[in-house]
Amino acid sequence: MKRVPLHSATTLTLENIQGFLIREVTPIGTSAKVNCPKEYLGKTVYLVILRDKPKP
Repeated sequence: MKRVPLHSATTLTLENIQGFLIREVTPIGTSAKVNCPKEYLGKTVYLVILRDKPKP
């Protein structure tokens, strides 16, 4: 699988957000996945990687 470049930033500002999910990346074969409800199939999504785990 080709490596996708990661764009580093400390702030992200978005408009027209429907909502957000907090999920954990899990392994699948030699890659990884993030589970998401089927209702979002075909939608544009942003995957934001946090430096540390969020505090509950």
